[in-house]
Amino acid sequence: MKMKKSSIRKLTIAGVLIAVAVVGSLFSIPVLGAKCSPVQHMVNVLGAVLLGPWYALGMGFAAALIRNVLGLGSLLAFPGSMIGALLCGLAYKACPKLPVAYVGEVFGTGILGGLASYPIAAFVMGNTKAALFTFVPSFLVSTAVGAAISVLVLSALKRTHVLSALEGAKH
Repeated sequence: MKMKKSSIRKLTIAGVLIAVAVVGSLFSIPVLGAKCSPVQHMVNVLGAVLLGPWYALGMGFAAALIRNVLGLGSLLAFPGSMIGALLCGLAYKACPKLPVAYVGEVFGTGILGGLASYPIAAFVMGNTKAALFTFVPSFLVSTAVGAAISVLVLSALKRTHVLSALEGAKH
């Protein structure tokens, strides 16, 4: 019974965060030809910290899929959100300090996600003008802003003792 309650709690938190990411994608910033959505990166950090790396990865995939189906994102949302969310979660799991989570998100999305976007843009989307490092600057801007927003949100949750209650959802 306890495991079922925990699973429902995790899925509920994940669902709410996915909804925030999708609605938050309405507030995108065009940077260097990419649609930057900092709310997704805030959600990546929150999901990684509150639920762990695998939920964060699944949330990144689900949000990217919904955004694409609704016409609110591009195929670049998949590597951008998923790699950052996974790395953020793995980093936080290995060293449960919030700054480690922020760095994991920024490096995972900004560098690795930006690099992984090149083959998708070049071969799947037909963008032959894309260069290997085309997406890194715009992804870095988006993820840095999103990580900064997550600092504010997690600080507020920590100050009000809600963070420790929500982190219990991982167990």
